[in-house]
Amino acid sequence: MNSSSRIKPPALRTGDTVGVVAPAAAVDREYLERGVQELVRNGYRVKVSDLALARDRILAGTDEQRAAELMRFFRDPQIRAIFAARGGYGAGRLLPLIDFDLPRRNPKIFVGFSDQTFLINALMQLSGMVCFHGPMVAKDVAGGVSPRSMLHLRRLLAGEMEGFELRAAEAIHPGVAQGELIGGCLSIVVAMLATPYAPDFGGRILFLEDTGEKAYRIDRMLVQLRHSGVLSKVAGVVFGGMRSPGDPESERRLIREFAAEQTAGLGVPVLWGIAAGHGTENLTLPIGVRAQVDAAACRISFMERPVS
Repeated sequence: MNSSSRIKPPALRTGDTVGVVAPAAAVDREYLERGVQELVRNGYRVKVSDLALARDRILAGTDEQRAAELMRFFRDPQIRAIFAARGGYGAGRLLPLIDFDLPRRNPKIFVGFSDQTFLINALMQLSGMVCFHGPMVAKDVAGGVSPRSMLHLRRLLAGEMEGFELRAAEAIHPGVAQGELIGGCLSIVVAMLATPYAPDFGGRILFLEDTGEKAYRIDRMLVQLRHSGVLSKVAGVVFGGMRSPGDPESERRLIREFAAEQTAGLGVPVLWGIAAGHGTENLTLPIGVRAQVDAAACRISFMERPVS
């Protein structure tokens, strides 16, 4: 499926109902309540899953409960958008339990990142639906995302932006390329390889970010992407936040060197440091929408609205 046939979910307007589900790790009540209050302050009605605070070991309920609740929210005609409460771990366990035809028949905005990289890419690939890599309710929204980030999220989901661009800190490798944006958290992208849920990497712009990984682990994952043939297929690569434990300058420098090394010789543009993902403003990105990477201008640009 290409971007011209990608399903764009209906736009989210002030007063619309946002659903909050917990497809991954167990959720803290205080953070959930703070995040919900912030959504209300931004003009949305909010419907929180009855199972949002469920717990099964480290997870927000059993796999069956979490998958069924996500599908229930896609079926609910009152809900116009679905926000993940948090990431952590567990979304990948749901993939075999999801009816991917249901979101295709009932397309809705789905927002999440980190461990939700499993869902945003699988929904994009198997349901054909544009999804959104962006702030989660019981984490970023509860923790005080920047006013710019929240405004960007609201305007993007409302369809008020015909296009937008994000500047990168630097260009690692030169070139200009266009393609649909895929990806998200590097460790999750690697975990999706060789599964039925992995996105099609051919001709796509691959976005990668991560947190809590030492430089050698980032390198190991990038080596796996290279050895698997993924990096030879993409049209361009864009790196967002990349934070190691404690985030010392020596590790930041080494991660950047490894990223440059593993993307060398591909003949595609590579950008470093856009404000998306962990440890950044986490500006929302539309997954499944066509983008252009221009290394000389040090930017990634989106030329179409991601909602209908």
